[in-house]
Amino acid sequence: MRAVLIVNPNATSTTAAGRDLLAHALESRVRLTVEHTNHRGHAIEIAEQAVLDGVDVVIVHGGDGTVNEVVNGLLGKPGGAAPTNAQHRIPAVGVVPGGSANVFARSLGIPQDPIDATNQLIDLLSEYRRTRTWRRIGLMDCGERWGVFTAGMGVDGEVVASVEAQRDRSAKQKGVSAMRYIRAAVPTVLRSARREPTLTLQLGGREPVPGVHFVFVSNSSPWTYANKRPVWTNPGTGFDTGLGVFATTSMSVWRNVWLVRQMLSKRPKLKAAHLIREDDVDFVRVTSDIPVATQIDGDYIGFRDAMTFRAVADAVAVVAPLRGTDE
Repeated sequence: MRAVLIVNPNATSTTAAGRDLLAHALESRVRLTVEHTNHRGHAIEIAEQAVLDGVDVVIVHGGDGTVNEVVNGLLGKPGGAAPTNAQHRIPAVGVVPGGSANVFARSLGIPQDPIDATNQLIDLLSEYRRTRTWRRIGLMDCGERWGVFTAGMGVDGEVVASVEAQRDRSAKQKGVSAMRYIRAAVPTVLRSARREPTLTLQLGGREPVPGVHFVFVSNSSPWTYANKRPVWTNPGTGFDTGLGVFATTSMSVWRNVWLVRQMLSKRPKLKAAHLIREDDVDFVRVTSDIPVATQIDGDYIGFRDAMTFRAVADAVAVVAPLRGTDE
C-alpha cells in the first residue's frame, strides 16, 4: 500500500516529535512519502500529484483547512467539466488531528489526541488489508470548491475573516483557539444586530425566504467545538445524510443568547421563532442584496452575493470508523 503523509507544520498542535512518531509508525506498514506544506494551496498540489502517482491513501496531519485542501486536490473542482484526475483512482483520506478544532476528524470518530489517532489509523489500515473496503462519506458541492463539513455566509464569514486577519498580523500566532473565535464573534454579532438583513434563503424546491441575517450550511454534526464542548446546529445531519441548514431572521441579542445556550446544550432542542433549521436537505441556495463575507470549512473565501450548496453522497473514501459522532 502506498501512502503520502501531508504535514502542515504551521497547524496549531503539530510538532516535529509528533510528525516523526507518526511517520515512523506508518513506515513499517505502508510505502510512505512525507510532504510538508509551505504555502496556501500547497496541500492541493500534493494531493493532485498523489492521484496521478496512483497512491492508495493520503494522510493529513494538520487542521481542517489542510483537510479541505487535500479533498479538493483529490477530487478537482465540483461539477462542470471532468477534472484532470478523472481517469485515475482517488485515494482514501486519513487524518491525524493537528489543528485547533479538528471538526472533521472528531465528527468521523477520530480521537483528538494525535497518538491515539495514530494507533487508530494503524488499526484501520490493517483492517483494510482484510476487507479491502473504506468508509465513504458525502461532501458539499459549493460550486467553486468542495466543502467537507461546514460553510457560512454573513456573521460566520465575518468572524472567520477577523480571526484570519489577527493571525496574519501576529508573527507568533501559529494557530487559533476557541477563545480567539469567541473574542472575534462577540463584537461581530453586536455590530450585525444593528443591520438590516440582506440574505434570501431557498431550500430545495420551496419558496425563497427573505429577511435572513446569516446562514450556516453543515455536512456533519456537531457544527464545531468550543474546546471539548460540541456546538450543535443540526444534530440530525451527518456524513451519510443531506445538508443541514441553520439560519436566523433576527439578530436580537437576547433571542440569540438563548439560542446559543441551546447550541451548547448536551441535548439541544434548537427551537426559536426566528430560527430556520432543516436537516437532510439536498439543495441550498443563498443570495444577498450586497456581497457578504463567506467561509468554507473555516477558510475565509471573500465576499459573495450568491452561493449554491448541494449534497453529494459517497463522494470520498476515508480511513475512519464506520460510525463517528456525526451519526
